[in-house]
Amino acid sequence: MSGSPKHQLQEDSQDQSTIEEVSAAGTLGPEGGSSPPNATAATPSSQSHGDSSSEQGEGSSQTLPDTMSLITDAIDGKVAELVEFLALKYLMKEPTTKGEMLEIVTKNYQEHFPVIFREVSECMQLVFGIEVKEVDPHSQSYVLVPALGLTYDGMVDEDQSMPKTSLLIIVLGVIFLQGNSASEEVIWEVLNGIGVYAGREHFIYGEPRKFITEDLVQEGYLEYQQVPNSDPACYEFLWGPRAHAETSKKKVVEFLAKVNDTTPNAFPICYGDVLGDEEDRAQGPGPVEG
Repeated sequence: MSGSPKHQLQEDSQDQSTIEEVSAAGTLGPEGGSSPPNATAATPSSQSHGDSSSEQGEGSSQTLPDTMSLITDAIDGKVAELVEFLALKYLMKEPTTKGEMLEIVTKNYQEHFPVIFREVSECMQLVFGIEVKEVDPHSQSYVLVPALGLTYDGMVDEDQSMPKTSLLIIVLGVIFLQGNSASEEVIWEVLNGIGVYAGREHFIYGEPRKFITEDLVQEGYLEYQQVPNSDPACYEFLWGPRAHAETSKKKVVEFLAKVNDTTPNAFPICYGDVLGDEEDRAQGPGPVEG
């Protein structure tokens, strides 16, 4: 019974480089790109003892980077395997346990499990919009649910699609960063930057135009309307009532900050607006005047 979705999942997980590209989502950064990875360079003092000692040092230290590279590659492989396993669990609507995940990691890499689990959890959230949530610390059991309090993943049972929650969160984030409304042109400009194009099938999100302009509108997460007095007609997106009810601007901005490896106040927005929104939500609706 589970063969078909598993086959689909195996096809989707083959291109791990594309998954990494989507999770980076550099176009959403405060400067239009993500921060470069840290790099180390040789210091002048490492070559100050002459050519012969330098060559000797090269030979003796060569094995350490090679070993570290092999370990890193192996850990990356385990991360990919565990992401595939958890994505399948989500498709089958099944919980999991730390014990099951350790079986995937295998005994040789169990000491690296905390690092692997952290990377897997981040990948599941940023790529699929799925949170790996611990429900019982004693049994170390976990459930997989849409992130940020959302209750919709865009999956259609008959087409065995993958969850599209992260795409919804990105669109909500762009809308907020644009001042609570975003033109259709801006939305697609951002999505094009992460390899998502209208009318073109994406290996995770499928064909995104219908999902964004129809499905999310019908589900109440987005409002899609003509810009007043625009000629020719232009359209814009706003948060819908269901988005306001289920999540918050603060959660969405924190998600985008994690995508870009930065902090929420690094975005060119008034973060006070986010905090003010949180205060309003905490206080609830005011008294109704008679």
